[in-house]
Amino acid sequence: MPGEAPKIPQPKNRKAKVCIWDDLTVNQMDILEKTTNNDDIKCKLAEFFSLEDYCENPRSAILVDLYFYTVQFARQHNFTKEQTAAFFSIVKKTHEMQVETPFGNIDLCFGYFKELVLCHAVRRPPWSIDLFSPDQVKLITEYVVNTYFRHHKLYKYVFTPLVRLDLAMTYEGVPETPPQSEAGDELKEETEEEVAAEANAIQEEEVEIVEPEPEKEETPAQKELRKVIQQQLTEEVEKLKVSVEEQLRTNEESLQKKLSGVDGRTGSGTGKRVSSRQGKKGK
Repeated sequence: MPGEAPKIPQPKNRKAKVCIWDDLTVNQMDILEKTTNNDDIKCKLAEFFSLEDYCENPRSAILVDLYFYTVQFARQHNFTKEQTAAFFSIVKKTHEMQVETPFGNIDLCFGYFKELVLCHAVRRPPWSIDLFSPDQVKLITEYVVNTYFRHHKLYKYVFTPLVRLDLAMTYEGVPETPPQSEAGDELKEETEEEVAAEANAIQEEEVEIVEPEPEKEETPAQKELRKVIQQQLTEEVEKLKVSVEEQLRTNEESLQKKLSGVDGRTGSGTGKRVSSRQGKKGK
């Protein structure tokens, strides 16, 4: 119905199944194997999944990069065509589940990813096949965890809509809150009335200007007291200077005595060592 907000998909679980050729066909895998240049591989992947605008569209560019590095990982570890196609579908289906809802579903996505890997690592037909070895399963899990799930919030931010909660509450016996525009107009009118009333009150009040009182002249007694205080302060300052100078002189004399004593001991020790050496030479 018009005016209603669109329903937001809720997180839901998926059932894993074998998906070797679900996304990349045998013919497409042959084309990718014959292509060696990285830019050409990206162009082919963009062509396969209708992402030709990846040079201008950031979302398409992110998907092309995701698919490209998935294929590169498979090549680096010498995956077969079937293994590459299955690994590609595992990454693609995990991403599709991750971005199908803006709500948090990281636990469901990781559980779905593990089930997809197990469907291609355990021989249990028709539910699963032994396509990947235990070592390959470990490599795939570490790669997807360290590249995709480590940045799952960034993928969700780019590929899902922003959800905002608009909450309205009504209480029985309480009048409804007026719309924001009406409330703003009433507040504006009240503010203008208050300002006008204050302006009138200020105009009606008489402003008294108080002239500063002239400074009073000091009496002879106050002048005499000021003179005594200044004289006493001057004497105290002079006494403090003399005391500091005497202390500095005493410290300097003490330091000189210590230095002369050290020099004397050093000279006598040197003389003794010289005389002892001369005595040894004479012998």
